Amino acid sequence: MRFISLQSGSSGNCIYVEAGDRKLLFDAGIPGVHAARRLAACGRDIRDVDALIISHDHGDHARCIGVYQRKFALPVCITKTTLAAARRYPLGSLREVRFFRSGQKITFGRVTVETIRTPHDAADPVAFVVDDGDCRLGIMTDLGHVFDALPDVMASLDAVLIESNYDPPSLAHGPYPQLLKDRIKGNGGHLANEESAGLLVGAASRLRWACLGHMSEANNTPQLAMKAHRAAIGQGLPIHLAGRYEPTEVLKL
Repeated sequence: MRFISLQSGSSGNCIYVEAGDRKLLFDAGIPGVHAARRLAACGRDIRDVDALIISHDHGDHARCIGVYQRKFALPVCITKTTLAAARRYPLGSLREVRFFRSGQKITFGRVTVETIRTPHDAADPVAFVVDDGDCRLGIMTDLGHVFDALPDVMASLDAVLIESNYDPPSLAHGPYPQLLKDRIKGNGGHLANEESAGLLVGAASRLRWACLGHMSEANNTPQLAMKAHRAAIGQGLPIHLAGRYEPTEVLKL
């Protein structure tokens, strides 16, 4: 399995995964030309992607769906509720849509994408586990809070992209209005560095690597996120950082 975070954060999200003989994109929150260029730099052609799978309706994940389909002919996998909510953006016509229900498994040949309903404050949000029969890769962002099923899901993974969104002191003393601060740290918001680190502690015995993503530009830094995770789990687990405006290297399983 191969993984590339093309971009991660509130400015836009898009993730590429090769699993078995399938090539999948998760989320379309960045312009299609950026995704295509970044994939090409890694030796991949966006037109070879088998499907675009959408996690939820927020603009940093869904606003460019229509462009990806019309420009690159990518089939879109999405829930009906998410698509209806995402129509507030100018998606245009969508000709090839495969609907799934949150919590349902989507199959692509021998590759399975499990969808896990999350309490994030979107219309019908899901996280993902990609299973090729040998390895399990989690795409765990926009989680809301550490909900009951999450530790068990994490413990089943061989690698994970996990949100490490904010540093609590930075959020508390940062520039956001109080209403937005309350939303971020509330049950429908995002995970703090320490919450993400705690989940990795519980999963570290199986994990081969983790990638920290969806970091706040105003309320976090890569250094703070890494410090929190190293304090919790030590130096044994390889930890990568998903950039806000640039791709990761190709991470392998």
